[in-house]
Amino acid sequence: MNRWSGVCCGAVIAVLAVAGGSAMLGMERQPAGGPGGGPPNADPIEAHAELMLSEGRQTFRFNTFGDEDFWGGTLRLHEAVSQLTPTQALELGLKVDSYALPANIRTALRHGQVNLNDPAVTRLLLRHNAVVGVKGFFTGNTLSSVGITCALCHSTVDNSLVPGVGKRLDGWANRDLNVGAIIASAPNLEPLATLLGVPVETVRQVLVAWGPGKFDAQLLLDGQAFRPGGGSAATLIPPAFGMAGVNEHTWTGGWGTTTYWNAFVANIEMQGKGTFIDPRLNDAGKYPVAAAAGFGEIRDSVDLITPKLAALHFYQLAIPAPKPPAGSFNAGAAERGRVVFNNAASCIRCHVPPLFTEPGWNSHTAAEIGIDSFQADRAPDSRYRTAPLKGLWTHQRGGYYHDGRFATLMDVVEHYNQTFSLGLSAQQKSDLVEYLKSL
Repeated sequence: MNRWSGVCCGAVIAVLAVAGGSAMLGMERQPAGGPGGGPPNADPIEAHAELMLSEGRQTFRFNTFGDEDFWGGTLRLHEAVSQLTPTQALELGLKVDSYALPANIRTALRHGQVNLNDPAVTRLLLRHNAVVGVKGFFTGNTLSSVGITCALCHSTVDNSLVPGVGKRLDGWANRDLNVGAIIASAPNLEPLATLLGVPVETVRQVLVAWGPGKFDAQLLLDGQAFRPGGGSAATLIPPAFGMAGVNEHTWTGGWGTTTYWNAFVANIEMQGKGTFIDPRLNDAGKYPVAAAAGFGEIRDSVDLITPKLAALHFYQLAIPAPKPPAGSFNAGAAERGRVVFNNAASCIRCHVPPLFTEPGWNSHTAAEIGIDSFQADRAPDSRYRTAPLKGLWTHQRGGYYHDGRFATLMDVVEHYNQTFSLGLSAQQKSDLVEYLKSL
């Protein structure tokens, strides 16, 4: 029992008894229904929550924040996109929302009656707003610009129609998406080359080196394109589900919560039009690219981002981590693994249920988790976040940890077994993996 529970419970009971159940702690009981005895759905809090959920979903899926002026108007990415066949688009990891398509197109796709080698079909999909995370802008029959939305990286589909086409899965990391290759196809990379102070061909090489499911959110801050030793500095696209109650949102610590990162990404990564303030980015020693570009204080004359942040945050916090499919783990072994998690492996010290991260400041130094500090040192406080574990089964594509350095969950378990000298048996390690798959 919590050390305060006996006192609090007694006090509440006493108040209820004195008030005859009509008042508690000075607050009058609401009449049945909404305020003033109206219908239940007249409750302003419930109405506001429904509005925020709806607006947040719309923003997450479809709002470009005006970034089409950059992706289309400046980089001219639409010129490359307009020539993509659906087959090529799917190979790049782009997904198609089947629910956005008319019934006749869904039927034709299901029966293989759509020419997936015709770029005109890609433009048709864009007209129906069916390409997840990509919004097409048309002048007559011509694709004149494209913009991107949050859903580009943080949604996928369930492949229920055909591979790459199905119902949206908001919040899932699109580990098939080759963001770098898509950006590299833009005809005009000169603005990025100028910003980074390197030749265009170098920019293209850096982007292509990311590979599927990875993105370097800090390239435009510090210009560090590669790790010591030559590997790409890009990290895995993180999921955006199961974030309610979680402090740090990104792989590395010190940046901020979910809504901070929304503002950061919308203004800097997506190149939308808004307001963003973080004086830490004025540090020319740590963030030379950001400091030179003035990213520490962005103030567009028309702010299309700030008014959307609250509802976007609300929607993202409402996205639950998906439960693993039936039969995807051994239930008996998972139950034994839960005991290992809580005791012999002591995972519970940091991955506290039901959040499976620390309630509070959920970050650690590289030494504390037994890895190098390269990526952590790019963050403001040189720490790594304790990643929440729910929905871990969706991470199989691309590997685990911030950069996918561990190909399997067993590799992760082996790492901690050695780092902390846990002495787990082969059975315990196997059971622990099954438990992690069950979360």
